[in-house]
Amino acid sequence: MMKKNELLEVTFQLALEVVAYSECLEEHKKYVIARQILRSGTSIGANAREAQGAESKADFIHKLKIAYKEAEELTYWLDLSRYSKNYPDPTKAFIDLLESSKKLLGKIISTSKSRS
Repeated sequence: MMKKNELLEVTFQLALEVVAYSECLEEHKKYVIARQILRSGTSIGANAREAQGAESKADFIHKLKIAYKEAEELTYWLDLSRYSKNYPDPTKAFIDLLESSKKLLGKIISTSKSRS
């Protein structure tokens, strides 16, 4: 039986929230920010998944660092949306998933670095 991978599950759920919120922004004709959110937000899970096939511990850490940087970028775009006039707010569930992803990524990166 496959072991559950919390990081992949959380970042996949986050990507689903990203897609939904991006579609909501597009309905409000906020295309530029919608594309930025879609790009950075889906990249988090893609990089986390790519890290699973890393060629080395350093490669694994590098891929997760990229995912973390994308999560920080997503945080920026969501903050911009939240504080801009005429933008729908992202849901609390969306924000919570993003924060969970960042904490999990940070913890895995830190643990992996200390073990190498």
